Amino acid sequence: MHEDVERCMRAVRSRDARFDGWFFGAVITTGIYCRPSCPAVPPKIENMRFYPSAAAAQLAGFRACKRCRPDASPGSPEWNHRADVVARAMRMIADGVVDRDGVPGLAAQLGYSTRQVERQLRAELGAGPLALARAQRAQTARLLIETSALPMADIAFAAGFTSIRAFNDTVREVFALTPTRLRDRVARGRPATTPGVLSLRLPFRSPLCPGNLFGHLAATAVPGVEEWRDGAYRRTLRLPHGHGVVALRSLPDHVGCRLALTDLRDLSTAISRCRHLLDLDADPVAVDDLLRGDPALAPLVEKDPGRRVPRTVDASEFAVRAVLGQQVSTSAARTHAARLVTAYGEPITDPEGGLSRLFPGPAALAPLDPAELALPRARRATLTGLVAALAADEIDLSAGGDWHRARAQLSALPGLGPWTVETIAMRALGDPDAFVPTDLGIRTAARQAGLPATPAALTRRAAAWRPWRAYAVQHLWATGDHPVNRLPAA
Repeated sequence: MHEDVERCMRAVRSRDARFDGWFFGAVITTGIYCRPSCPAVPPKIENMRFYPSAAAAQLAGFRACKRCRPDASPGSPEWNHRADVVARAMRMIADGVVDRDGVPGLAAQLGYSTRQVERQLRAELGAGPLALARAQRAQTARLLIETSALPMADIAFAAGFTSIRAFNDTVREVFALTPTRLRDRVARGRPATTPGVLSLRLPFRSPLCPGNLFGHLAATAVPGVEEWRDGAYRRTLRLPHGHGVVALRSLPDHVGCRLALTDLRDLSTAISRCRHLLDLDADPVAVDDLLRGDPALAPLVEKDPGRRVPRTVDASEFAVRAVLGQQVSTSAARTHAARLVTAYGEPITDPEGGLSRLFPGPAALAPLDPAELALPRARRATLTGLVAALAADEIDLSAGGDWHRARAQLSALPGLGPWTVETIAMRALGDPDAFVPTDLGIRTAARQAGLPATPAALTRRAAAWRPWRAYAVQHLWATGDHPVNRLPAA
């Protein structure tokens, strides 16, 4: 989109927040780059340059605007619905792969050479993986500087910088302020924060329908791992360098996020996974416009625009829970999951609530005795087969995994049918086009909406909803009277 100058200028002149994250506008006379919705007076078109990423604008020598904070824009929705190597790379960079494993590790996980990954990212985003990771480190550093009282040296290494000098130079270059000045700008009048807890704002593109999003997470919460407390969804997080606890609260113009981490190096990864959980980088206007074109879906979209797909922070966890939830009620699925958590989950402490354990990973579940499971024999075999495959890395459900390959790997396991595979694709992998036409609730809702009710006919009708069929599923599910469709009482 950044190559369409006229369209970009219209978005800038109208201060259209829908395009935040799609592109960035830079002003050559000031050396500043902004998000499209920046409240500043728009410059002349001949003084504007447009870039596909904040990293590209920074590489071109521009610094971030202090008013609109373009580095804090919602992520581009392009990485939500695409499955090509660039989209996979961007999801992995957001998950901290470059900071942990370097560019060679990123390329190896993608299955490409380092040169190929560099070339494709530069061609589309104007910046290579190192520059993109550097822009993310700068954003993480700013968050820590502004929301914590940590010493700058601790912030530098927590944000992923290899030296204090690199940290100082990057912050000064990107924000035109030293780290100390950056902290001083926001410190005045700000209330003291709880030690060890970071309070953040997670932006999103409006509109957002919180009912099914938080309702689903609260209704399916596994005791000890998740809870709904004081109007917020809280859960434990398993992270690369330790664990954390997050509380997420729906507010009119952002999602409030309180994070407690055992290792601050996990901050950017935790934020990325929380955004994925709540589908905050979606483009609801594009999704709703397409679905509204079907007369059967139009009333549902008009009633609750901005529906998101509730996802997960841990794909392996969700895959296990999807198998536990096969052909049983939500309550029964929670009970089965809670038993696994009690028996195999790693204990943690939670001073602010009732969370007590991490959901056990595949390695912890590997010694699971099928006889201990209060499940039918076939489902026991399915669960142990899935756990074994995940523990042996035979199935790739990672942030940058190939959606099509993951479907094939899952389908090859005994007991994993289309419903389970597509549910995992929708909520664990984040494929916005995942579709479950065999789901009983979907078939009932389709019949009530005047849509075909048989799986084959419904799939044919749903071809017009691509690539957003997962969002159509949310609208159809919402027609039922179930706790997953509404916010719980505070």
